[in-house]
Amino acid sequence: MSVRHIYEQAFDEDVATAEWACDDCPECGGLVHTNSIETVCDDCGLIINDQPIDHGPEWVAFDQAERTARKRTGPALTPTRHDWGLSSEIGLDWTDANGTALSGRKRSQINRLRREHHRGRWATKADQNLAHGFSEVRRIVSILELSQSLRDQACRLYRTAAGEDLIRGRSIEAMAAASVFAVCRCTGLPQAFEEVGAAAAVAPTRVQNAFRVLNRDLSLPTIPVEPPEYVPKVASAVDASPVVQQRAAHLAGQVVRAGVSNGCNPAGIAAACVYQAAQERFEHVTQEALADAAAVTTSTVRRRWKELQTIVDEESDQPPGTRNGCAGR
Repeated sequence: MSVRHIYEQAFDEDVATAEWACDDCPECGGLVHTNSIETVCDDCGLIINDQPIDHGPEWVAFDQAERTARKRTGPALTPTRHDWGLSSEIGLDWTDANGTALSGRKRSQINRLRREHHRGRWATKADQNLAHGFSEVRRIVSILELSQSLRDQACRLYRTAAGEDLIRGRSIEAMAAASVFAVCRCTGLPQAFEEVGAAAAVAPTRVQNAFRVLNRDLSLPTIPVEPPEYVPKVASAVDASPVVQQRAAHLAGQVVRAGVSNGCNPAGIAAACVYQAAQERFEHVTQEALADAAAVTTSTVRRRWKELQTIVDEESDQPPGTRNGCAGR
């Protein structure tokens, strides 16, 4: 780059500054030092850039409450709202900007404005149904205590299903619950269908049919959940010790490698592994408590535990130096 171009370059906030982002001076090739005011070459003293624009606020806040009160921007866009969170709300404060109480006539006017504003939030019936579906998704996610990222993904999936006209002729509540369960399956989260069906406002069979529609028409990348992923959830529900949880995870991994888990409920296998690990460590855990934690029956836990005994017996027959996948020296 020529020296003439450097000194004749006028400062403009729209001018790209990527050419000054390097560590070499454009005139002598020396090191460039940048402070809060200007960018200067340490060798020749060339001032490459000065007078930067401060894009921050002009006010100063010393705590979170003061920062919230002074900021003039709204919340970020969110996929959990039908309008992405861009709509405004008329508050319930009955005072003006000066703190003076409003008269009765002005209150009646504000009430009428609030009512008409609430009615005008949805431009079409589709927007109203979308808002109802998002509220149902947020309700189910709150009951199951899932993360906000999963809630956003479920709302995006529901919006995609509504755009593909998959909601027509089906229950909004069923599609909302199916969207939550589908996201759990796509992300590999060990969430039992019985838990999602219990939190839904419709029968579990309708939720299952809605999930089949989403999986078939949208080609969802659902992945099977393995028994080791259910072990922490089941072990935490029965207050098992970390030693028991580690042993149960090891047993669940052996079950997967042996192929015993094929065609079986992974939650039931995880409960059987936790029960076996608790028996080995002499911790009192009942099969009924494990069945409730895994959303299965006690007979399922008992059958899976009996099938697990073959793997435990094979492990006990191995030499001490070759257990847990370690070769003897």
